Amino acid sequence: MTDRLIIFDTTLRDGEQSPGASMTKDEKLRIARQLERLRVDVIEAGFAASSNGDFECVKAIAEVIKDSTVCSLSRANDRDIARAAEALQGAARGRIHTFIATSPLHMEKKLRMTPDEVFEQARLAVRFARNLRDDIEFSAEDGYRSDIDFLARVCEAVIKEGATTINIPDTVGYAIPELYGHFIKTLREKVPNSDQAIWSVHCHNDLGMAVANSLAGVKLGGARQVECTINGLGERAGNCSLEEVVMAVKTRRDHFGLDVGIDTSQIVPASRMVSHTTGFVVQPNKAVVGANAFAHASGIHQDGVLKARDTYEIMRAEDVGWSANKIVLGKLSGRTAFKQRLQELGVVLESEGEVMAAFAKFKDLADRKSEIFDEDILALVSDESVTAEKEQYGFISLAQRSETGETPHAEIVFTIDGREVRGVSDGNGPVDASLKAIESQVSSGAEMVLYSVNAISGNTESQGEVTVRLQNSGRIVNGVGADPDIVVASAKAYLSALNKLHSKADRVAAQG
Repeated sequence: MTDRLIIFDTTLRDGEQSPGASMTKDEKLRIARQLERLRVDVIEAGFAASSNGDFECVKAIAEVIKDSTVCSLSRANDRDIARAAEALQGAARGRIHTFIATSPLHMEKKLRMTPDEVFEQARLAVRFARNLRDDIEFSAEDGYRSDIDFLARVCEAVIKEGATTINIPDTVGYAIPELYGHFIKTLREKVPNSDQAIWSVHCHNDLGMAVANSLAGVKLGGARQVECTINGLGERAGNCSLEEVVMAVKTRRDHFGLDVGIDTSQIVPASRMVSHTTGFVVQPNKAVVGANAFAHASGIHQDGVLKARDTYEIMRAEDVGWSANKIVLGKLSGRTAFKQRLQELGVVLESEGEVMAAFAKFKDLADRKSEIFDEDILALVSDESVTAEKEQYGFISLAQRSETGETPHAEIVFTIDGREVRGVSDGNGPVDASLKAIESQVSSGAEMVLYSVNAISGNTESQGEVTVRLQNSGRIVNGVGADPDIVVASAKAYLSALNKLHSKADRVAAQG
C-alpha cells in the first residue's frame, strides 16, 4: 500500500448534478484549470455519453489539462465506454470510469437484472474499456449496501480484466464511519487480487458523515483514493468535501501517515470559483473555506491567538489560500495589470473579446467603488455577460423608485435576441418590481424556488451577489448576478437564469 492519498475531484460531474448547478463549457474549463492548479490527481470532467454538450466539455478539458488525469464516467456498456474513450483521445493522461449497481435493491428494482447478469456485464465492460485505455476505474454503485461476498466476486473479476482502481461508493449516504471502514477492509481481504488495484471511496453526505466515512475508508479500510468535490457540492446533501479531507489528512498526518499532492494555497480560490460559478453560497461556518473558519469572537480566544496562534488555530489561514490581498487598480490602470491579476487568480479568458468585456466591466466598477477586491474580480468574470457566447437575454439599464408609503416601481431595459425592449411594473419591493418588469416582456412561466443575497466583500461598498433559482417544466437552473446595487444584481441574476432556461442542454444523472 502506498503512503500517498490520491485526490479524485468530481465537482464537474457529480457536483454538477446538484439542481441548478449545471455549468457552461467555458465555466467547466475555468474550474478544470483551477483544479489543475490545485494539483488534483484526477479530474472527473463529466459523463461523455449523457449528451453532446457533456461530450464536448470532457473533450475540451482533456485537450487542455496536462498535469492531472482527466476522467469520464460511463455506464457499463460498450456505447458509453466508447464515447468516453473518444472524448478522452486528446488527454495527456485519461481514465475511463465505468459503473454498474451491485446492491440487491438496485439490481432488482432499477436494473431488473440478476446478480449473474450484473457480474457478467461488469466483467465485459472493463474488458472492453481496457482495450481502449490503460487507466480504468470500476465503481460498484450502491456498493456499501451490496452483499459483500457478491461484491468481492465482482471486484475480483474486474481486476482480472484490467481495472486499476476499484471504487466502493456509499451512494445514498447510509454508512457509519466505523462500519464503512470495516466494510472496505473486509472486502479487500475477501478479494484475492486486491493488491493489484487502488481502492477508492466515494461517500455522500445524507447523514452528515461523508468526510468521516471517507477518512474511515482510508484509515481503517486501506483505501488510497478519495472521491470528493469542492465545497462538498453535490446532489441531495452533497458529496465528501475535498478541502476537509485534504486538510484533515495534512493536519493530522501523525494519525493518517499519508501525503497528498494538493497545493493547499489554491483551496480558497477554488472554493470561491465554484461558488461564484454555480451560485451555491458557502455557509459562513463551513470548515476550511467558510468566512468564519478562522474568525475568533470570544475574548479569551482572541487573547490566546494574539499570544500564540496555535492556542486556538490548528491550521494557518494563509496555508489554504485566505489572504487580505486586494487589487489596487483604478480608472487609470491598464489592461496589462488587469490581465496579470486575472492570471494570479487563476482566471483564463480565451479571447481578446472576453478580456475587453471583462476590463470594461472592471472600469465601470472602479468608477463606483473605491476598492476592488479579488472577490469583485472573480464576480466580474463569473458574470455570464462577460463571455462571448450569444445570449437570449442581456441587461442594459434599470431605474426603480422605492419610498416609504409608496408602491415601488421599476423600469428595465434589456435585450431579447439582440432586440431592445422595455419592461415596466409595480411590486411589493424594488426587487419584486424589477423582476416583474422583466416578466412583463418574457412571460417565462418559471417558478422562483430560491432568492439569496450575499456580500462579496465585507463592507457597505461591497458588491452584492444575488442567486436566483428558477424551475420550469422540471428543469432547475441557477442564475448569478453581481453589482454594487442589489436591485441591479437581482435583475442580472434573473436574466442569467432565464438564459440557462433558454439553453436546452441535457443533463443526465449518473452514478451517485
